Amino acid sequence: MNFEAVAENLRESFRIIAASRSVGEVRELPGVSIASAGVAFQMFNAAFLSGPVETEAELARSILLPSLQFNTRGLEWSFWVCEDWLAPKAHRRLRQVFDRYGLRRTVGLPGMVTEKLRPPTRRLPEIDVRRVRDSRTGDDFRGIGSVCFHVPIAWFNEVFDQNCVWDRFAAYVGYVDGEPVATAATVASGDIVGAGPDAGRGPAPQPGGDVIGVYNVATLPDHRRRGYGEAVMRHALAEAERERPSRPVVLQSTDDGLRLYERMGFRTVARFSVYAS
Repeated sequence: MNFEAVAENLRESFRIIAASRSVGEVRELPGVSIASAGVAFQMFNAAFLSGPVETEAELARSILLPSLQFNTRGLEWSFWVCEDWLAPKAHRRLRQVFDRYGLRRTVGLPGMVTEKLRPPTRRLPEIDVRRVRDSRTGDDFRGIGSVCFHVPIAWFNEVFDQNCVWDRFAAYVGYVDGEPVATAATVASGDIVGAGPDAGRGPAPQPGGDVIGVYNVATLPDHRRRGYGEAVMRHALAEAERERPSRPVVLQSTDDGLRLYERMGFRTVARFSVYAS
C-alpha cells in the first residue's frame, strides 16, 4: 500500500462533505483538487495536490490556482499537502512558498495504513454505538467534534448540516449510560461525487483504490483513557468490513493517537502537512 491511496481517501472524505452542501464545490484543476464546503471553518474549504510536484515554481502554481478560487469567493481556506508528492527541490522550499500566499503550517499528520487490525491489547469497555441517522445522533456527533477539535459548535454544525452527508460519511457515536462520549467515522473510496456549478470540469479524479478511511476519532476529555474511542472505531470498521470485506484501512493520526494506532497494527506510509489562511 502506497501513499497515493491514503491521499486519495482523504480527498474523497472532503468531496463527500462538500458535495452534501448546495454551496459546496468539487473541482479538479491542473495538479490540484478542490473540495470546498463553503463554510466558515477554513479546514473544510480545502485544496490538495493530485500529482507529483518537481520544482518550487510548480509548487507555487499549485497554490496560486486554489488561492484565486477561494479569494474570489471570499473564503478562508486550507491546503492539505501530502508531502510524498514533492520532489526534494520543492520540499525544501515548502514553508517559504506557502508563506507567500498567507498560509501558515498548522499541523503535521502521519498517514497510516493497515491490511489487518490487530486484536485489542486490553479488554474494551461495553459501549452502545449508534450510527448517525437522526437529529439526536447528529447533534451528539457534532457536539463531541466541537469539543475535541476545539472548533466553535456553529462551525461544526455548518460543516455537517445536511443529512445526506451521512449516506457516505458513515459516522458513529458511542454512548455510556445514555450519554455521548466518543465518535468515529469511515469513508470508503469509491465514485467521485460532484457538487456546485464547476463540478466535473477538468480531468476526472482517479479512485484511491479499495480502502476504508477512518476519520473523526474523538473522546470527550472526562472519558479518555478508558478505551471508548478504540471501541467506537473498531465498531465502525466492523460495519464497513461487512460492505467491503478485506480492504486495507487508512487514516491520518494526531500525535495523541499515534501509539494507539501503532498498537492496532497501523504503520506510517505518508506525511501530511496542513497550511491554513
